[in-house]
Amino acid sequence: MDSAEIQHALDNNGPLAEVLPGFAPRQGQIEMAVAVGQALTGRQRLVAEAGTGTGKTFAYLIPAMLSGEKVIVSTGTKHLQDQLFKKDLPTLVNALNLQLKCELLKGRSNYLCLHRLEKALNDSKRASYGDFALMRKLDDWKDMTDSGYRVDFAEMAEDHYLWSRVTSTTDNCLGQECPQYSECFVVKARRAAQEADLLVINHHLFCADLSLKETGFGELLP
Repeated sequence: MDSAEIQHALDNNGPLAEVLPGFAPRQGQIEMAVAVGQALTGRQRLVAEAGTGTGKTFAYLIPAMLSGEKVIVSTGTKHLQDQLFKKDLPTLVNALNLQLKCELLKGRSNYLCLHRLEKALNDSKRASYGDFALMRKLDDWKDMTDSGYRVDFAEMAEDHYLWSRVTSTTDNCLGQECPQYSECFVVKARRAAQEADLLVINHHLFCADLSLKETGFGELLP
């Protein structure tokens, strides 16, 4: 990866201009992207600040994707995490014609727990009709989703109290003793993360991983 390759991706004759209607080069974006690329190549730290409209997301994603290295991108919010994974990265992979394995990893509370869902359904005689109907929809959805991500289940509000009954915590997770372990969405996500070329996480998960590594009890991230 060199600066010319990065600049070409962002100039008016580059691959992004071909796939994004109305795309126009921005000097600040190009300068930031080149600086990120140089920092990656030289294995240096870089702090970059840029105003709204600079195009910061593409400015760090493009050199990361062209680096040939395994890269972790950590965001401040889960909303931005989803935007990167579902919108920005697919656009860039297509524009740059890259064979790149990109994955998304969140904390375990963002994933449906199959064992806890089964338990909740078995206990649902005491649930209201609305709660029972929602859990039945979750039960149908579990067979259609590849990820088990909470945000992908549109039927349930983000702050719905039922979610705590169908997701796991470090305290109630059965680990390898779980009868649903081989199908566990968290296990699958963590395995995929280990194989990713570019992994998108958030700062909360990043700090949790640092804490685990410091205590010597394992790790969440590659």
